[in-house]
Formats: sequence, C-alpha cells, structure tokens
Amino acid sequence: MKYEFRKLNSLVARNIKLYFKDKMMFFCSLITPIILIVLFLTFLGGTYKSTLISFLPEGVELSGRLVNGFTGGWLFSSILATSCITVAFCSNIAVNDKINKSNLDFQIAPVRKTTLQLSYVISNFITTFIICMSAVLIGFVYLAIVGWYLSFVDILLLFLTMILNILLGTFISSIVWLFVSSQGGMSAVCSLISSMYGFLCGAYMPIGSMSKGIQAIVSFLPGTYGTVLFRQSYMNGVLKEMGKSLPAEVILNIKKSFDGTFFFFNQEVQSWVLYMVVFASVLLFLGIFILCILLKNKNKKKK
Repeated sequence: MKYEFRKLNSLVARNIKLYFKDKMMFFCSLITPIILIVLFLTFLGGTYKSTLISFLPEGVELSGRLVNGFTGGWLFSSILATSCITVAFCSNIAVNDKINKSNLDFQIAPVRKTTLQLSYVISNFITTFIICMSAVLIGFVYLAIVGWYLSFVDILLLFLTMILNILLGTFISSIVWLFVSSQGGMSAVCSLISSMYGFLCGAYMPIGSMSKGIQAIVSFLPGTYGTVLFRQSYMNGVLKEMGKSLPAEVILNIKKSFDGTFFFFNQEVQSWVLYMVVFASVLLFLGIFILCILLKNKNKKKK
C-alpha cells in the first residue's frame, strides 16, 4: 500500500509538470479568463458601471470605491466561475497520454489502472486549483486597491465554492476524456468548452438578461449555481455597504439584475440550497466517473 502511494505521488507530480511544461495547453486553459479581462477592459466594465448607476434614485451617487468594488467583484466572480470548469477540461493530461501512446507504457508498467486514473484526477484538481487560486489572489490585490468589502466569512465561502466547482469540473472533464483519444477531439472539446461555457454559466452576461428559454435551460446546469455562489461571495459585502445609503428595494433590484439572487422558475433559491445542488452534482458526476471506469475495464477484460 505504501509503495502504491509513492507511485501515485510520482504520477501526480509527473502530470502537473507536463501540464506546466506544455505552453500551448497552459495557454488554451487560460483563453476564457483572458477573454473576460479583455472584454471587461474594453466595454463590459463601463457597461456594468452604467447599469449599476441606472438603479440609483435621482440625486443619489455612489463613491468610486463602491462602484469599482462591485464591478471588480463581478469580473473576478466571472473568471472563477468559468476557470473552475474550463481549466479543468484543458489541463487534463489523460488525453495527451493517449495521443502520445504513453498509456501503452503504463499498461506494461507495475502500476494499477486505478492508481493511474486517480493520478489524473488528483493532478487535474491541483493544477486547476493553482490557476484559480492565482486568480483569487490577483482579485484580492485588485479589490484592495479599488474597493475592498469582503468579510472573513465571504472569503471562506469563496474558497468553499471554488473547491466544489473545481471538483465538479474535474469529474466532468474526467468523464469526457475517457471517450476522447485524438488530438482533433481534444482540440474540439477544449475550444467548445472555452468558448461556450462563459455564456452558459452567465459569466459574460447576467442570467436575468437572457431570454426565458435560455434561463430555463441554464437553471438545470450545476455550473449556473456555482456562478451565483461566486457572485454572492464577492457582492454581499459591497451590497451591504450600499444598503446604508440606498433603499432595500434598490438593493434587491441590483441583486436580481446582477445574479446576486437566483430564481428557479420564479422561485427564489436560498444560498444553502445552491451549495447543496453543487455538492450533489459533484457526488453525481463522481459516481458516473467511477461507473464509467468500471464498465470500461469490464469491457476490456471481455475483449
């Protein structure tokens, strides 16, 4: 058991090194965060500020720190909501090993299949965590400069949300990569996830501004619930500060418009329910991944 654990550690370290050495893979995993930053600097930042100010009663103004703290929180909640999934997809070494035929070497090596699969999952989680944690720290520095309103509880909930969403992304990507074994398939999946997921989870535009049909669809996606939780972690403090000078009705409208609250077919979903949905989704996809591994190994034995 101890010897197998050492092999697991070695495989995890190897997978992480391969990911950071592969500059193209590393760059591809950062496409969505880069797009979000560029969009924010070009026009989204100004749009969000204008939208926020439009909710203010006539004659009422907000300080620059409040406005910048709010829009900065929106930006980094969007980056984390997407990165937890997109980076998990683009940092998985399993497909690369299939393409490079390294998996054939492992088949004759004294390494259990379960150990190899577990190493892919663990290394995928760690690499995604490193990237997302870097985004969190950069966000903290930015908010400390332009407007810091995060409480200790907000930070703890932010980390909890991040870990749950990384686990979700890790298990979903691990399931998908079980059935992909070519460079073309890998590129197609990564491109699709990187380009589409930001729209589906509400990172590029608020869910409330989508059409009713799209809202109905995304309400069944677990990533949507993760996005709302990130929004709440970043926005609760600044909204509380705004509440000292703004009516409660205005704060409620801002929450609705910027995904600070989530409605499932016109029924508001409480924060603890959002966490339960994401947690249950993690367990669901973990179960599906284990089932796929067992069925795949069973089919190989029959052959």
